[in-house]
Amino acid sequence: MNRFLSHATNRIDAKGRVSVPSAFRAVLSEAGVRELYCFQDFVFPAISVGGPELLERFERQMAAEDPFSDAANQMSLLVHGGGIFLKLDPEGRLMITDFIRDFTGILTEVTFVGRGDHFQLWEPQAFARAQAEAREGRKQRGLRPG
Repeated sequence: MNRFLSHATNRIDAKGRVSVPSAFRAVLSEAGVRELYCFQDFVFPAISVGGPELLERFERQMAAEDPFSDAANQMSLLVHGGGIFLKLDPEGRLMITDFIRDFTGILTEVTFVGRGDHFQLWEPQAFARAQAEAREGRKQRGLRPG
């Protein structure tokens, strides 16, 4: 298992922590990820989460640009200015910080959404709407999900 697939909704506890789904923890463990790079998604009201290699991929893209270009500066604003590192606690829980809450609107529950090489944290109703819109958009264009 080396991909983040499916989605699951978990409740935030009284201390502001949420359990990361076991399937997602297994992918992180298999990859040896100890520190999570989290950034404000570029399109959706979600926090994207992956290992340090996710940040490194963005930084390689920026390094290929002129460091003074608009493209490199905009990317840095999103990748560095909109990113933080977090760690799971020994029980596999993630602290839902103000950084996460303010960007996503998450209050009492978190929907974890697999995105292949990373996963996202969503407010549950926002995820349901975005997924329904994506499905409807493909249906209107005559496209099947796969």
